[in-house]
Amino acid sequence: MNVHLVLIDALNLIRRIYAVQERPFLLNNELADSTKQQVLFNTQQAVVNAVKKIIEQQEPTHILAVFDSIAPCWRYDIYPDYKKGRKKMPDHLANHLPLIQDELMELNVDSLIPENDEADDLIATLATKVSLRNQNVTIVSTDKCFLSMLSPNICVNDYFNRRYLDNNYVREKFNVCPEQLIDLWTLTGDSTNKIPGVPGIGQITASDLLNEYGTLTTIISATDLKASITKKLTDHQNDMELSRKLLTLKTDIPLGFNLRDIRFQIDTYS
Repeated sequence: MNVHLVLIDALNLIRRIYAVQERPFLLNNELADSTKQQVLFNTQQAVVNAVKKIIEQQEPTHILAVFDSIAPCWRYDIYPDYKKGRKKMPDHLANHLPLIQDELMELNVDSLIPENDEADDLIATLATKVSLRNQNVTIVSTDKCFLSMLSPNICVNDYFNRRYLDNNYVREKFNVCPEQLIDLWTLTGDSTNKIPGVPGIGQITASDLLNEYGTLTTIISATDLKASITKKLTDHQNDMELSRKLLTLKTDIPLGFNLRDIRFQIDTYS
């Protein structure tokens, strides 16, 4: 059979929806206790409606909502400052996730909740396994990390802006090809996740270098670079090695289930 696996980056979807639902009720950047339950209810309903629309638009044969683990993932082990300063999920929303997961199950959308893995790595593992069988995968997320996985069998859908983040999008936004993104971010770092890069090398310089030399390996071994660029690369070799490890998605996580377990059964939703 032809497979179309839809992988929903669950917290990416839920947290963005929650932020929209929360905003009208915020006072001094705080949410009153009396309104938290209303915001959670609104969020839950909006998430369910969003997933229904995703199902209608994508027509999956298989579907899964993938969550992050509660425990810190492996990236914190090698770099304690990973995602440092990022706003923590509110406790009341974190405590409400099981109810949202139950609602998704009512739509026949199971949730994958790992013990100590990041959703990004699980999604990458699943997408890779299915695409290697020459079957199709759609990742529903606005997280740029998945753009490095774009291929004839893997696409990325931005549900909120109703568009696919394709090769043209990557070229317009980053001025490189998808397969060059990890090299690009290794040079520039990723401020969103507090991943260090090479100080003094921004996106314009990094993309120009990659468009001229092709890969980071070729750039590092080039003998005709400006002396200032060579010095930066030499002085920050360890930073680049660390950044590359942090940026590279794992594609070999043991899953413990197969596609049959997440086959989508079509129902009519009221």
